[in-house]
Amino acid sequence: MSSVAQTVRRVTGRSSDLVARIEGLQRAVEAARGRLDPGLVDEAQSITQRADARLRLSGDHTVVALAGATGSGKSSLFNALCGLDLAAVGLRRPTTSWALGCAWGPQGAGELLDWLEIPKRHQVSRTGLLDESRQDRDLQGLVLLDLPDHDSTEVSHHLEVERLVKLADALIWVLDPQKYADAAIHDRFLKPLSTHAGVMMVVLNHIDEIPGAAVEQTLADVRRLIELDGLSGVPVFATSATRGDGLPELRQALVAKVSQKKDARERLSADVRAVATRLAAQTGDAKPGDVAESGRDDLIDACAEAAGVPVVVGAIEAASLTRARQATGWPVTKWLSRFKPDPLRRLHLDTLTPKTGPEKGQLTVSRTSIPKSTAVQRAKVDASVRAVADDVTMQMARPWATAVRAASVSRLDDFADGLDKAVASTDLGVSKDPWWWGVVRTLQWLLFVTAVVGGLWLAALAFFAYLRLPQPGEVDWNGLPVPTLMLIGGVVSGLLVAVVSRFAARVSARRRAQRADARLRGAIAEVCDEMVITPMRAEVTAYTQCRDGLKTALAQ
Repeated sequence: MSSVAQTVRRVTGRSSDLVARIEGLQRAVEAARGRLDPGLVDEAQSITQRADARLRLSGDHTVVALAGATGSGKSSLFNALCGLDLAAVGLRRPTTSWALGCAWGPQGAGELLDWLEIPKRHQVSRTGLLDESRQDRDLQGLVLLDLPDHDSTEVSHHLEVERLVKLADALIWVLDPQKYADAAIHDRFLKPLSTHAGVMMVVLNHIDEIPGAAVEQTLADVRRLIELDGLSGVPVFATSATRGDGLPELRQALVAKVSQKKDARERLSADVRAVATRLAAQTGDAKPGDVAESGRDDLIDACAEAAGVPVVVGAIEAASLTRARQATGWPVTKWLSRFKPDPLRRLHLDTLTPKTGPEKGQLTVSRTSIPKSTAVQRAKVDASVRAVADDVTMQMARPWATAVRAASVSRLDDFADGLDKAVASTDLGVSKDPWWWGVVRTLQWLLFVTAVVGGLWLAALAFFAYLRLPQPGEVDWNGLPVPTLMLIGGVVSGLLVAVVSRFAARVSARRRAQRADARLRGAIAEVCDEMVITPMRAEVTAYTQCRDGLKTALAQ
C-alpha cells in the first residue's frame, strides 16, 4: 500500500478509492496539458497537489472554516465555540483582518496549521489553555478557523478567504439577517461550491435582532436561496452568539463531523469530482477512429504520386525491358535497341551508390531527376491528411479534434523533404541483372557462332564449286547438309530464343517494377507514419489517457 493510501486509511478510517481518483485526475491533467483550457488544467493540477498534500497531513483533525461578511458575527461565534475570549490571550482584533486557528488536540494540528499558513501567533490550542473537559474531549480533532471578512475592502483579505476556502475540510457560512441575500456571497462562493453540499453548513446569526415571529420566515427564505445556489440539503442553523441561541445544536453538528472524520475525504472528493466534471465536458467520451486504418492507404497513394513513384516505377519497367532485350536479343539485331534512350538514364536514375560497404551496387533515386510534384498532387496530399484526421476525430470533442488535426499537419513543412529522402535512399533492386540474362546471352552467342560457322562452311563449298576445285566430302545429318542445318538452325533458334526471351523480359520487368514500387511505397509509408500518423496517434493516446483518467476520477 502506498504512503498516500495509508494516509487515506488514516483520514477516513477505512480503505478508500480516493487515491485512485486523485491519480486518475493526475493522469488526465498530464494528458490534457497543452490541449484543453490552460486555466482549467492548472486548476485541476493544483487540486491534485492540494489533495496529495492534505492526505499526507493529520488524519485525526478536521479543518472547519467560519466564513462570512463584515458584521455577520463570525468572530463572536468563533469565540463562543472555542469557549475563549481571544482578546484575553493578547490578540486585538476589532475586525477580522487575518485568519485565526483554534485546535482541539494539539498532536498533528501544528503541522496542519502550518500547511494552512496560519502564523504561529494566530494559532490557539484549546487543550492546554484550560483543563480538558468533557466538551473538549468531544471536539478532539477539530481545527476551527475564523476567516477574514469576504467583503472587506482589502484585496489581501479577499485572497486569504479564497485561499482558505479551498483548503478547509468543511465550511460554515455565517450570514447576517440584514445581508443574507447579498449576491457577493452567493455568486462568489455558494454557487461555485454547489457540488460541495456535503461539507457545508449555513448559520443565520444574530437571530436575537429578528422579531420572534419572523425568525422562521427568515430561515425559510435562507433555505430557498441556498437551494437556488444548488445546495439543497445543507443544514441551516439559527444562532445568537450573544444569547447562546442555537450554539448547542451547532456544536453538536461539529462533534458529529469530528467523530466521523470523513469531511477531509468528502471535501477532496468533491474538489476532484467538480474539476473532473468540467474537464470531462471538454473531453467527452467518444471512441476515436483507428489512426492506422483511417485513410492511411489513400494518404500513401497520394504521397507516392506526389513523390514521383509512378514515374520511377514506369522508368524501371521500361529500362528493364530495354536492357533485357539488349542482353538476350539476337546479336545481329539487338544493336538496334541501343539507339533507344534508356528511361533510367534519361531520369538520371542509373547512378549507383558507393561501390563499398553494405550498399554496394544498389540503385537509388536521385530526387533532382524526378519531376517536381504539381499543385494538384500537393493538394491531394493535403486533402488526404485532412481526411485521415477527419476520420479519426469524427466523434471527438472539439478541443481534442483540434489537437489531432494540428498534430496531423505539425510536420508538413518537413514532409516533402522527408518523402524525397525516403525515395532517394530506397534500393530499387534493379542494379543487378537477373541470372537468366547471362544464360540466354551465352546461348545466343553460341547459336550465332553456329550460324556463322554454317554460313562460312557453305560459303567455302560455294567457293570451291565456283573455282571447280575438288570439294571435300559432304557431311550430312539425316540426309540434310550439316552446314545448312547450322546456318538455318542457328538463325531460327536465335530468333526463337529472342522471342521467348522478350516475353520473359516483359514478365521480369513487370516484377522488378512491382518490387521497386513496393519498396518505394514502404519507404513512403514510414515517412507518413513518422510525420503524420505517429503525431496523431500520440494525440489519440493522450485523449484516451485523459478520458480514462477522468472516468476513474468520477467513479462513485
